[in-house]
Amino acid sequence: MKSNTSGRVRSIFVHLVLIFLSFLCLFFFYILIVNATRSHADLQKGFSALPGKYFLENLKNVANDGSFPMFRGILNSVVVSSCSAALCTYFSSLTAYGLYAYDFKMKKAAFTFIMAILVMPTQVTAMGFLRLITKMGMYDSLLPLIIPSIASPAVFYFMYSYLQSSLPLSLVEAARIDGSGEFRTFNSIVLPIMKPAVAVQAIFTFVGSWNNYFVPALIIQSKNKMTVPILIATLRGADYMNFDMGKIYMMITVAIVPIIIVYLLLSKYIIAGVTLGGVKE
Repeated sequence: MKSNTSGRVRSIFVHLVLIFLSFLCLFFFYILIVNATRSHADLQKGFSALPGKYFLENLKNVANDGSFPMFRGILNSVVVSSCSAALCTYFSSLTAYGLYAYDFKMKKAAFTFIMAILVMPTQVTAMGFLRLITKMGMYDSLLPLIIPSIASPAVFYFMYSYLQSSLPLSLVEAARIDGSGEFRTFNSIVLPIMKPAVAVQAIFTFVGSWNNYFVPALIIQSKNKMTVPILIATLRGADYMNFDMGKIYMMITVAIVPIIIVYLLLSKYIIAGVTLGGVKE
């Protein structure tokens, strides 16, 4: 009887903690949306939990601002983030599969080298990277924001760990015996098994690339090539007399919509990844 009572108390406590944490996570999104519906004058008055009446007006002000290409910036961010997520997850999975499924002399050295790159901050190599792309004629271009995503040590390590726990080498050997080529084996057998891991890393890579400010700020100069974080910073640093907080909150609100869409599209694969380990054939 005591064990049942203690179990109920523990369950109630856990649910209360989860409700509180959910409230903390969602409350700031709610305030963001509320602030996007308020005018600059209303925002200067202080906090308010009730929506305003300026949502459409703020949206029109941002969309019709000739010096602020909002939709172009969103399109640039979608292209950069989508291509980065696709390249990063595919080639990281391919690299992880190569190191996992093959035995060669430099296998441990290659793994150690990739892990050493993982601890190297982006800021350390920024100036060398900037000089490299300038000499290659890719300055003020979106390509330097996409191509480097092919090499991602963090995603590689996640994929490698996932392969260790979910891919038996006997399956690869069986495919080879049946005459399947290596790329066909990877694309037709290994990649579908890794789909939950790919979905998780695709979300993380997409969000990371979408929110990336440091590298685009170094490379991009033209307004029609700017991504969302740079445009928001540009709007925030506008002249004080023309400064409009309502436009900033509206831009941030619009900027998180693609991230939510990507998460909703890929969330089912994350859930599938939780149950995948319990399914055995």
